[in-house]
Amino acid sequence: MLSGHSIICFAGEDWWYHHPHSKNHIMKRLARDNKVMFINSISMGLPSVRSKDFFSKVRRKLKSYLKFVRRSPEGIWVVTPIVTPFFSSAWGRTLNKYLLIIQLRILMFLLGFSNPVLWIAIPTAKDVVGKLSEKILIYQVSDKYEANDMDHGARGGLIRSLHQELQKQAAIIYYSGKKLFSEAEHKEKSYLLEQAVDFEHFASVTGKKFSPPSDFQKIKKPILGYFGAIEAWLVDQELIRYVSQKRPDWQWVFIGLKTRPLEVEELPNVYMLGSKNYYDLPAFAAQFDVCVLPWVTNNEFVNYGSAIKVREYLATGKPVVITPLYEYEALDGILRIARSYDHFIELIEQALKDQDMAARLERQETVANSTWDIRTEEVSQLIEEKLLVK
Repeated sequence: MLSGHSIICFAGEDWWYHHPHSKNHIMKRLARDNKVMFINSISMGLPSVRSKDFFSKVRRKLKSYLKFVRRSPEGIWVVTPIVTPFFSSAWGRTLNKYLLIIQLRILMFLLGFSNPVLWIAIPTAKDVVGKLSEKILIYQVSDKYEANDMDHGARGGLIRSLHQELQKQAAIIYYSGKKLFSEAEHKEKSYLLEQAVDFEHFASVTGKKFSPPSDFQKIKKPILGYFGAIEAWLVDQELIRYVSQKRPDWQWVFIGLKTRPLEVEELPNVYMLGSKNYYDLPAFAAQFDVCVLPWVTNNEFVNYGSAIKVREYLATGKPVVITPLYEYEALDGILRIARSYDHFIELIEQALKDQDMAARLERQETVANSTWDIRTEEVSQLIEEKLLVK
């Protein structure tokens, strides 16, 4: 395992997000033997003030700013640097560049970080490259960045340009999804960093008896359960409405953050339970009859996704029904992929009858060797190899 290094990670999301992303999981493990600084998302620009999400995103980021520098229980220094949201303008980008460099240089001096391994997972962090005396640059491509025009205001052309520059400068380029990796331009230094799972954590749904959380007292069975990000552009509300009309006795339960209310919340069988502590998720998942991923299929950004939650669902052993996602096509049969709204209903009906222990164990075995410990060891070995060559 990599040890004795300083690591600075520019993430595409905040540490405080209740459902950890890959950077969060990997940095926690690297922090066991290294100094780690986790930079909360510096954003790619706020959405238009006309956007329904504008004020919610401002409030969320201001709350994060108030924390500025905190140390996590794992010993990670979590930083929310002060930057402007104006990444699309030349003056805004220049201002942010110097704001970031000054703040990080001071923190590096005060906290004893030197010649860091620089891990970047957001294109707008490109301007700090070469300014922190880093020994190696790792670029993690987590999404189809330029296709995301839903929740930031930066121009796609600018994001694409920053993305291309980072690919050229990086010693290692990690792709978080198969579809992203299939389009890699710099094959010689590109690697697939597949999502993983806290297997023992989620497999406890099978091996442990959980009392139903109070949130479920008034929710009848059967329950179609979802946890993770809940956004109007992400969740297929037409699917939920259609299925609810056809099967009004099925209850939809959503756990996670949402920027604004969804229209389907008006339905009597849709329950939004809000964010829950990551460590409590197995107790909630234990109440699900079927784990679902009802994502939209007509959004380019979403189609490149590699949802961690699907592996977490499989680790619980529960039946899983999802809408088509390139990342998980190879698992069709172990999980169920719905090709239409009526097919979704058909697959849920099958899943509700799926009480076979062998099938449950097969789902768990599919991801049992895809843990974050294994992923972190793979990352460590590759970084060490690249450092020896430099």
